[in-house]
Amino acid sequence: MKFYLNPFLKAGLFCLFLGLQVPSVLAQDHGSLTEIDTTTARKLLSTFRKYEYIGIGGYIQPQFQWIQTKGARNFNGGDFQPNASNRYMMRRGRIRFDYARYDKFNNPKLYFIFQFDGTERGIFIRDFWGRIYENKFNSFYLTTGMFARPFGFEVGYGSPDRESPERGRMSQILMRVERDFGFMGTFEPRNKTGFLKYIKFDAGVFNGQGVTAVADFDNHKDLISRLSLKHYKLAPKLIVSGSISGFFGGMEQFTNKIYRINGTAKQFTVDSSASNLGKIAPRNYYGADIQVRIPNRRGETEFRAEYIRGTQTAVQSTTETPAVIPMENGKPIPLYIRNFDGAYFYFLQQLGSKKHQIVLKYDWYDPNKKVKNTQIGAGFSAADIRFNTFGFGYLTYLNENVRLMLWYEIPKNEKTDLKDYTEDLKDNNFTCRVQYRF
Repeated sequence: MKFYLNPFLKAGLFCLFLGLQVPSVLAQDHGSLTEIDTTTARKLLSTFRKYEYIGIGGYIQPQFQWIQTKGARNFNGGDFQPNASNRYMMRRGRIRFDYARYDKFNNPKLYFIFQFDGTERGIFIRDFWGRIYENKFNSFYLTTGMFARPFGFEVGYGSPDRESPERGRMSQILMRVERDFGFMGTFEPRNKTGFLKYIKFDAGVFNGQGVTAVADFDNHKDLISRLSLKHYKLAPKLIVSGSISGFFGGMEQFTNKIYRINGTAKQFTVDSSASNLGKIAPRNYYGADIQVRIPNRRGETEFRAEYIRGTQTAVQSTTETPAVIPMENGKPIPLYIRNFDGAYFYFLQQLGSKKHQIVLKYDWYDPNKKVKNTQIGAGFSAADIRFNTFGFGYLTYLNENVRLMLWYEIPKNEKTDLKDYTEDLKDNNFTCRVQYRF
């Protein structure tokens, strides 16, 4: 016999069941997707040889979700099915293998990582990269393979450490799955003296389409760089970090039809010059981020902010970076070039201990800065609409391996003349996630 449970009752039972499986204590680790502390890497399990070390880790994220409208679009785990407004799912299931090798003076020689993601939707590669260290100046290393792009804070902040269910809408659209194939050189002094120990500079060359692409479809490569200030103590109870980033890329134009916004008419106009074929359509982003931590006796307060703006090339229906040559009926379709900007802001507060934490988050993504509200009508699509999203949540660390997250999110779209977007969509959503990590 089939029966119906209220979605919030389902969520409560799910969280209660998982929460009762474990006792309590402890907090989180903050982790970049590509940052390795070579002084602690030797905690990995020793293998047969004196200077080789190997480690295994991973995590799973089972969750329950509810959304206001059946079949609504969702950036916290993917769109809902047409007849569903609540679901159980495995958001991520990761297994990671690390290998490190040192010389006889305890200097790192190389490090490499394999990471896989397995869910009900399939098994995917997430990290496959190696790193070679130089040990004359103790300042440089080279990373090659498939790894996170060195742009901004949010893109490189790992999913098991992030305090909200997902990265913001802008990050997901511009850099889906965050990773790409390429190589990267890094300046990061390992000597713990002088101001340079707080500086890190990454510069890499990448295919451009990301790991969602089967292969690189043109000869153009993207140059990405980031200059970072690592955790710097301005005062006994004030720690600051941040960075500036640049993304200089593009894609080959396989069509002669290129659309841009006419700032006066507030409409897309087409350039059909035959000379457009083979040129590079721009994808250029510029960003800055800052993190401010205020430690106290029973935890800490943290503020984060990041702003990104630039030029994005995609198609009419989406601003997501194409993973393949955009085609329709076997022919390349027109490309659309838009100016965009976006940002996010976090407030994180631990409640009396590192075990409990509340999080407030606001972000926006404006994919087409030259038009707004009712200027968006005929000739435009949902890809041109600005979204502002407010989210808030509670996290508790049940022990060193288990974290419970309760999160509610309120997206707001601008009101336009487009069908289905004349009013705000009913797409508020709730997530209850338990993360098991080892």
